Amino acid sequence: MPVTRGFHRRRPEPERGRLPPGQYDTGSSWPVLSAEATPHQPEESWTFSIDGLVESPHTWTWQELQALPGSTFFGDIHCVTTWSKLDTTFSGVSVDDLLAVARPDPAAAFVMAHSVTGYTTNLPLADVTGGRAWVVWSFDGKPLPRQHGGPLRLLVPHLYFWKSAKWLSRLELMAEDLPGFWEQNGYHDRGDPWREQRYQGDD
Repeated sequence: MPVTRGFHRRRPEPERGRLPPGQYDTGSSWPVLSAEATPHQPEESWTFSIDGLVESPHTWTWQELQALPGSTFFGDIHCVTTWSKLDTTFSGVSVDDLLAVARPDPAAAFVMAHSVTGYTTNLPLADVTGGRAWVVWSFDGKPLPRQHGGPLRLLVPHLYFWKSAKWLSRLELMAEDLPGFWEQNGYHDRGDPWREQRYQGDD
């Protein structure tokens, strides 16, 4: 069958209702967006900590993280800049398993995620527990690329992706909510894509 030059077969439409309002399917591409330069700290010297309002602050080495029981997420991610990437696969460890070691204080209600670059983003503790968040180092069965947060990033797929902090080094549990980097610059405190919570003042 002849094909007119410039004609491209359309990608199948995503499942109805799968994309949040205002989002488009980016297909096989994964846009790179960062607020800071990509760090190049080697994995062997990488550590990850949970502290703040916890009974047992804990730091894991890279090797200790790799030895924890693994967990895999399969699903969709959504960026506040309106792209969505469907059918992604990330592997790492559940935040629930990490918090089970640190044992949150009853007063803990919020989390500040910290990157080695100094980037921060705030989340309700409820948004990173109950099987809703991971610390990941693998994408599609390969090491997470540096430009996408490797070797270690937070994954909170039900919120806009700026909440999934790249180059993760620490989760700090807090009693009160405090704004992170983008939240101080006008972005929404929570960032639910299904409610289009992009900026401060959005419902």
